[in-house]
Amino acid sequence: MDYADEPRGVFFMIDNKSFYASVESVERGLNPLRSVLVVMSEADNTGSGLVLAASPQAKQRFGISNVSRQYEVPMTPELLVVPPRMNLYIEKNLAINQIFRSFVADEDCYPYSIDESILDMTHSWRLFGETPLQVARKIQCTVRQQLGLYTTVGIGENPLQAKLALDLFAKHDHELLGTLTYATMAAKVWPITDLTKVWSIGHRTAAHLQRLGIHSIRNLAQIDPYELKQEMGIIGAQLYALAWGIDRSQLHDLVVPKDKSWGNSQVLPRDYLKQAEIELVLREIALQVGTRMRHHQQKAGCVSLGVGFAHAAAQEDGRAGFSHSLHIEPTDSQHEIIGHLLALFRDAWSGQAVRHIAVSLSQLVPNTGLQLDLFQDPQRQLKDDRFERVLDQVRARFGTTALFPASSLLKGGTLLARAALVGGHNGGNSFD
Repeated sequence: MDYADEPRGVFFMIDNKSFYASVESVERGLNPLRSVLVVMSEADNTGSGLVLAASPQAKQRFGISNVSRQYEVPMTPELLVVPPRMNLYIEKNLAINQIFRSFVADEDCYPYSIDESILDMTHSWRLFGETPLQVARKIQCTVRQQLGLYTTVGIGENPLQAKLALDLFAKHDHELLGTLTYATMAAKVWPITDLTKVWSIGHRTAAHLQRLGIHSIRNLAQIDPYELKQEMGIIGAQLYALAWGIDRSQLHDLVVPKDKSWGNSQVLPRDYLKQAEIELVLREIALQVGTRMRHHQQKAGCVSLGVGFAHAAAQEDGRAGFSHSLHIEPTDSQHEIIGHLLALFRDAWSGQAVRHIAVSLSQLVPNTGLQLDLFQDPQRQLKDDRFERVLDQVRARFGTTALFPASSLLKGGTLLARAALVGGHNGGNSFD
């Protein structure tokens, strides 16, 4: 591969190590690398709480991961289990990125997630050290001194290399640093045979590649890229570029998605067995999604429903859940959207305990006016449309709970409880 014309710079991908668990450790005066702590959401007596973060020691000593369920976590006095405090994590994330901005211009700091950021250090690293590695250590020390948190830094000549350096090398380095360049891609990345360890390659993609005889990144780099693209589409071309460490993206260019959609999902606070309770939550989620869509003056031509079963139900059924979509005449009517979603649910559900519900609206078109149905009273249609828009206006001004269906007060409703959450989790104010 001739890299002569490929873009080169200095990029840092910085991860706040075990972020939620580290923040909770520091708040309790504990060292984040030595504490044995997990942050668990929705812990209850059914054992279905979800681990959001685990300290390095908790992972090492008990085999806990960030996707473990409560029933997989040993209940021992050694292990400190705490609820999430999302407001605190957001506050710390803002503080960390403010530190990063003391090393780069504002436009060169790109928050990637609540615990990762990309820094384009191309134009500024020489101000802070003799090498990029030295500057990375300085950033780590600054965050550690000011906030007590440990950061892991991947360094590359483009954002992709920085991400691979972070995931594959820095997270396993005793100094929490890793580097990758065009020149070292073949020696450091090509030998990898567990394809799922590489960013953007999931289990299904790895299985597809293995069916094509690709069992390592070396195999991926040496395959005919045109054949790979023909077999896998644009994803094939992207994977080939990944194997060679090529990334031509410009972080400052705003990417506008071609096929936008609106959606929301919930992990339920317990296993839901009653149809009325499941449909109540489904209606609440549809209300939230529909309100967002109407706010942008759009209609949906497709409704989608995803339902995840509880652990025991999934093992008994042999499926984790189901997902179905339905193409419809474009509409923004809450009544019609909910009707279609209920029909999808009733056709596919056969009594399994439900723990997760997801709703999305896609194939969006501009709302250019109300299309009347000739078989219904036109005055009634106009009144219903005006009624929905008045409700939307009130909620937009005074909040989601200013006006809500009385059914949300029934057992199983989650709308009121979730209105106080941040990012789907407890905002939190204290250790309680």
